[in-house]
Amino acid sequence: MNPLLSRLQPYPFERLRQLFAGVTPNPAYRPISLGIGEPKHPTPAFIKQALAAAMDRPGHDLALYPPTAGTPELRAACAGWLETRYGLAVDAATQVLPINGSREALFAFAQTVIDPTRPAVVVCPNPFYQIYEGAALLAGAEPYYAPSDPKRNFAVDWDSVPQATWEKTQLIFVCSPGNPTGAVMPLSEWEKLFALQDRYGFVIASDECYSEIYFRDEPPLGGLEAAAKLGRTDFRKLVAFTSLSKRSNVPGMRSGFVAGDAALMKAFLLYRTYHGSAMSPIVQEASVAAWSDEQHVVDNREQYRRKFAEVTPLLEQVLDVRLPDASFYLWAGVRGSDTAFARDLLAQYNVTVLPGSFLAREAGGVNPGAGRVRMALVADTAECVEAAQRIVQFVQNRKD
Repeated sequence: MNPLLSRLQPYPFERLRQLFAGVTPNPAYRPISLGIGEPKHPTPAFIKQALAAAMDRPGHDLALYPPTAGTPELRAACAGWLETRYGLAVDAATQVLPINGSREALFAFAQTVIDPTRPAVVVCPNPFYQIYEGAALLAGAEPYYAPSDPKRNFAVDWDSVPQATWEKTQLIFVCSPGNPTGAVMPLSEWEKLFALQDRYGFVIASDECYSEIYFRDEPPLGGLEAAAKLGRTDFRKLVAFTSLSKRSNVPGMRSGFVAGDAALMKAFLLYRTYHGSAMSPIVQEASVAAWSDEQHVVDNREQYRRKFAEVTPLLEQVLDVRLPDASFYLWAGVRGSDTAFARDLLAQYNVTVLPGSFLAREAGGVNPGAGRVRMALVADTAECVEAAQRIVQFVQNRKD
């Protein structure tokens, strides 16, 4: 058995299951879950039609092995989206690879770039998407948890990372828009990170799966876009990860792509060829349709904007919460224990939220997720509003 497996911590939803063991939710209320970030908006009809049409098209038989590098048509569609969205010119043949969702690719990428024969550190934000930690540990590296500063809209405090840690850092995971905070990295932070990269030589993996759900007029800045603005047009040691799951409400398709440094793409393709990570040709064809259409993305974003506009003011009455820059989460401060809050809310009002401490690690004696809960506003507006109303009642009647 791989001894590194013993270093993995229980996934947040397993910890949530343990927390709720023995809790009987109030039967007077139907269950509402804000716990899991799984899109609930309907999958666009044209994507389902593209899937069905691909099943019957010659050359798309399921008996055929798909190419790991993806079809030229899919890579071209991904490159075209990068040009439309960010104004970037990338080589579809050498700088783009399809992936089976960002989750598996983030994990696999760490296995590709980490050299475990020398001291290896992977820096990730804290709180963070838990795959970062598992990817680091199973690659033979040590995770370092860089704290997010609530006084600066949960920006990562890169300055707090010691020089001795930077000297051993081989990979940084960046998440912008952030999970769970929804914070977006401005160009000034990217400039700081690139300066550190030039000094210490690490690779940057930019997780951007929430990039198309935003609440300001200005869309979130992407990592490749930031690099181009700063004259780093070869995207050296930088790879961006994106996905159709949130953008197009198709988490079950497991479809996304990575783009960036051609040398890293070549190595990643080699790893994926052995790992068996090819995408179904049927999913590839539907993905071409999804990446080539923007109207459904605009419509989806508008649904989230209306929903957050109704829910956020309700919760602001009783919690430390505000509209995020982007993503579909509210990162709310609560009084007292975040785990007790989540457990009691389920018991009394049958609403599930995720304790913030489950999404972070204690570092320097502090767990930066403690005292907060993450709420995923993924259901329809009426259900999210009802959940918010119950939370307001819960907080108002609660005795700490």
